Amino acid sequence: MTRPISPLLPISYSAEVSAAKQRGAPLVALESTIITHGMPYPGNIEMARSVEDIIRQQGAVPATIAVIKGTLHIGLEPEQLETLAKLDNVMKVSRADLAFAIAERRHGATTVAATMIAAARAGIKVFATGGIGGVHRGAEESFDISADLEELARTGVIVVCAGAKAILDVPKTLEVLETRGVPVVTYDSEEFPAFWSRSSGLKSPLSLPSPAAIANFQKMRDQLGIDGGMLIANPVPEADEIPREEMEIYIGRALANAERDEISGKAVTPYLLDNIFHLTEGRSLKTNIALVENNARLAAEIAVAMGN
Repeated sequence: MTRPISPLLPISYSAEVSAAKQRGAPLVALESTIITHGMPYPGNIEMARSVEDIIRQQGAVPATIAVIKGTLHIGLEPEQLETLAKLDNVMKVSRADLAFAIAERRHGATTVAATMIAAARAGIKVFATGGIGGVHRGAEESFDISADLEELARTGVIVVCAGAKAILDVPKTLEVLETRGVPVVTYDSEEFPAFWSRSSGLKSPLSLPSPAAIANFQKMRDQLGIDGGMLIANPVPEADEIPREEMEIYIGRALANAERDEISGKAVTPYLLDNIFHLTEGRSLKTNIALVENNARLAAEIAVAMGN
């Protein structure tokens, strides 16, 4: 069972989120690394506002999560969102360093794992993101596996994404999720998506056709007392996708550049994404924004269908 937030923890709810919690309105959590590490200002703030508005339009309330000067914020006021979008040198925090950022009164942008932790502690059951982390290519030598996978296995939040980031080893990522007992459901498709592309070439473990069906599946898991999260893979809209065969060429080039430049650890993913942005002449970023907005819309629909 998820532990409640300690009354001693420096935490702040935005006015909108606080009011939503009081009246039992559906909430959707949003991560903040996509704002601080995903794209430059002012594109990042425009994207963040658009995603929040999409959630409101579907009848839910957005809760962007971040650490600001050591305080964990569940939902950001407009001026806080603007400030976060302009900040430099913000920590990218996951399970290992979320508490560190709070204890040291730092600014911290939450990854998938950290956002899940905060959302669960705040009683938020649905979270929209771009793509999850996973098993990196060559992980049999580097042992580079994202903490997102372990968090999905242990923290009871529905994560809506466009699949695992295509720069990863997607088959191995799905194998780890299966081993850890995480349900992987693709929305309205039998094929598992690959972030920028609608298909990874892999059959999805499970498929459901509607937000109501997803909400009912989670209800059954709750009744059975099954812990852990659920991954909902939502293919990017067809008009916005970059075909998988084309993306693999760009990814191969970016990986070769990363090896040449001896990039490792947390620096790998932002390095690869920046490379791919330039290789695709900006198309990857446009697709990224489209899929995040698409995921926010579905997450809100699921939250509304769940009734809270």
